[in-house]
Amino acid sequence: HCRQRGLDERALGRSRGGLTSKIHLACDGRGRPLAFVLTAGTRNDCTQAETVIGLIRVASGGPGRPRVRPERVIADKGYSSRAFRAYLRRRGIKATIPERVDQLAGRARRRERPCRFDKSVYRRRNVVERCFHRLKQWRGIATRYDKHPARYQAAITLASTLIWLDT
Repeated sequence: HCRQRGLDERALGRSRGGLTSKIHLACDGRGRPLAFVLTAGTRNDCTQAETVIGLIRVASGGPGRPRVRPERVIADKGYSSRAFRAYLRRRGIKATIPERVDQLAGRARRRERPCRFDKSVYRRRNVVERCFHRLKQWRGIATRYDKHPARYQAAITLASTLIWLDT
């Protein structure tokens, strides 16, 4: 257990394929990274969702505080949880997140309606996948040669900056 905690601190998790990492990422509508969190590959997505949303800081065009609240969050089923949906509601952020099968079954058992879900809005989620594709074009990010989390995080930050400069 102690050995596993050491891996988790380095944002590495053990799986059948070996050591893995996961990048939890938020991007804007043009596919530019806004914030990310690096965790062990075995970490659940919905546990990091609030952290990623909380890291978003977009400078306004003029003077004033940066924007910290997106209008809408479009995420995959991995981010579907009651707690995350409640967090988004409290902050006034619209959510387009499909529910997992087990959540739908639970709602049916309790005779509750499923969450509203707009498929036409969800189609825009491919922007996030394209952002990941652009990040993973960097071989060091795609394969994570560097096992030290600070250096790996720096590489992701550098690649994200270059994506912003490219668009």
